[in-house]
Amino acid sequence: MNIVVLIKQVPDMERVKFDREKGVVDRKSAGTEINPFDLNALETAVSISEKMDAKVTVISMGLPSADEALKEAIARGAHEGILLSDRSFGGADTKATSKTLAGAISKIGKFDLIIAGEKTVDGDTGQVGPEIAEILDIPHISYVEKIEDINQDNIVAQCELWGGTYLKKAKFPVLITVTKYINEPRLPTFKSKMKARKAKITVWDMEELKEVLTLEEVGFKGSPTKVKKIEVPQSAKREGKLFRENINEGIEEIITVLEDKKVLGV
Repeated sequence: MNIVVLIKQVPDMERVKFDREKGVVDRKSAGTEINPFDLNALETAVSISEKMDAKVTVISMGLPSADEALKEAIARGAHEGILLSDRSFGGADTKATSKTLAGAISKIGKFDLIIAGEKTVDGDTGQVGPEIAEILDIPHISYVEKIEDINQDNIVAQCELWGGTYLKKAKFPVLITVTKYINEPRLPTFKSKMKARKAKITVWDMEELKEVLTLEEVGFKGSPTKVKKIEVPQSAKREGKLFRENINEGIEEIITVLEDKKVLGV
């Protein structure tokens, strides 16, 4: 079995800052990490590979520095890492990103299972996984919280959607997106980290993918949607009042507020 895992290097969203004047994320303001949901996807793949004969290949699209994320993925149990990096890939929306990743997957050749996180914390769209499945013309199962069964022919997965629990079965090849509830990603050991530092990451640029992609399909050129501005709302501060001397006045104030908020009928 061949498993492909999609990962993305994202800013540390706990520390990243936003340029309010330009309306963009200041990616230089914080360090980077593997998208948390992608760690769940990787853990799912590695767990499967430990139970059955499966090769785990991790793919990421990004800057040359993203090879560190791929080496971390290898330290966590992946067997191979492929980085898609080229200036022409820059400025990609979800469609162009999906097209590029799908092209790389098709270049790999035979694959049985593609696993992605349900979304990325810097984009939050949840579109790339399903779009890749549509481009590759394969079925997909989204928001998987548990794998009930898997064998050489198919997978049975439990997913949560719109307040309901669904049990879905699909034959390979298939793509699934997983939630954070599917597992607890393991931490790499010191030994695996040292071994991964020596791992060779395969890098594919546009020249390597020209047989499966055109310049009009990737990056800014292949993106029908453009982000013009990101607005970050100001943090709301909680307000409070103390009524130590006159409790009844405080009660009246609470009732007034609840009536204004339509919590209580006037």
